[in-house]
Amino acid sequence: MSTTFLDNDQIGTVATFSELVQTEFKGEQNALCWYRNLEGDFKEIVNQLQLKEDITEVTPEDLLALQLSEKGNKARAIILEDLRVLTDFGASPSLNLLKCYERDDAFDFIATDVYSYHVDRSPIATDTFLCTYHGAASDIIANDQAEQKILIPEIRNKLKALHQGPEEEFESFLKEYFFDLHYQAKPFAQAVNLGVGHLWRLAVDHPKQQVLPCIHRAPIENDGEYRLLLIC
Repeated sequence: MSTTFLDNDQIGTVATFSELVQTEFKGEQNALCWYRNLEGDFKEIVNQLQLKEDITEVTPEDLLALQLSEKGNKARAIILEDLRVLTDFGASPSLNLLKCYERDDAFDFIATDVYSYHVDRSPIATDTFLCTYHGAASDIIANDQAEQKILIPEIRNKLKALHQGPEEEFESFLKEYFFDLHYQAKPFAQAVNLGVGHLWRLAVDHPKQQVLPCIHRAPIENDGEYRLLLIC
């Protein structure tokens, strides 16, 4: 197991899916990792899937239709089991073949796409689950190593100029357009890469959450390589 995960106060590690969903976040810990060294050829699955859009959802039926080798079959069985246990738990997992996400280039001083460090928000008690089976993996960063972008004076002043409304409506404006969800890494911050094959549970901002939400970002994709990502 990676010592990066073991020696990090932000990350808890578990050995089973049951532990992953039953372990409570506490203190600085807002990311849980079911650490796995998966067998199987996930690249074979990626090579056989057809990208229809930059983000293409892959159904269990799509997976079952593939003609795979023994190693490919092992990889497919793992993905199908992950989809099953998450669905049985009550989540709504999605398996995506990814070329890239849409970029937000509307403003030159702040971005609200998933390549920017951000947290997830939900009106109900839930968590984010994700696993990268193939390709570049996401990063997380400790909350004390990042600063909310809307609190950076230069960015905040530009957002106020953009708002052009009553001061009492400014905070609502920031939430409405998701500006408040995005963060900037502090100098010398050390991101943790989530790696390939591990199933992660990340804390989300919701009314009953007992810890700070997990700050994370999507990776820049490797040239000529698609990602295969489970997320919910």
